Amino acid sequence: MVPGQAAVAPANNTAIEFKSVSKHFLKDEGVVPVLNDVTLSVGRGQFVALVGPSGCGKSTLLNLVSGLVRPSAGTVLYDGDPIKTVNSRVGYVTQRDNLVPWRTVIANLELPLELRGVARPERAAHARELIAQVGLSGFENHYPGELSGGMRKRVSLARAFIYGAKTLLMDEPFGALDAMTRQALQDEILRLIETSRTTALFVTHDLEEAIYLGDRVIGLLPNPGRIGTIARVDLPRPRNQLETREMPEFLRLRRTLFDFIEKAEG
Repeated sequence: MVPGQAAVAPANNTAIEFKSVSKHFLKDEGVVPVLNDVTLSVGRGQFVALVGPSGCGKSTLLNLVSGLVRPSAGTVLYDGDPIKTVNSRVGYVTQRDNLVPWRTVIANLELPLELRGVARPERAAHARELIAQVGLSGFENHYPGELSGGMRKRVSLARAFIYGAKTLLMDEPFGALDAMTRQALQDEILRLIETSRTTALFVTHDLEEAIYLGDRVIGLLPNPGRIGTIARVDLPRPRNQLETREMPEFLRLRRTLFDFIEKAEG
């Protein structure tokens, strides 16, 4: 058994479950295995970070939960139900914000609700509420090209929450941002998730980010991707960018995960 793997949520409190999941893709060179026999449970309200070398299947795990791809073997469940099509019950935030450039901030946020047939007054009210929550009041009528990278990312986060999804999938959402903006958005996402009691599955290459945000950090081995380690993060919440990162347990986890990645890449 992988160290720490016994520490999973009870079955009746599980949001996401991978049961002996393998995934391969067919390419010109033949069958390319991406994941092999992944078994993992994510409890409701947990923040789980995924780390590992490039090509170890981190993004594929998110795509399996979103229903964008299907497993080659095994089962992926969401709230106890096998995922058989696109999973509209989750929000998905990628590294690119994918905002519609010709729509304003509020129009970008309204778009998903508009496509679902929600009446304009209701969707506008909900969009304004989320704009306030991510600190962008006063920018409702700005276009994406008029916003900084951090502001665009705040819009992207707000859009992920507008569905009312209780699970958020995030694929290196802060990777392209400067350090100060990145830290501010880390605290923002923690606040939003705590307020809404959202489950989060978060992919990052930044070990400090994974530890700072997560309740658990899953380390994946490559070729094909499989679970190599599971680290429980026993750090108090709410977390503080300075104090938390100076705690002995934070430093211990950082060294443990650094050693794991170094061996995995070797």
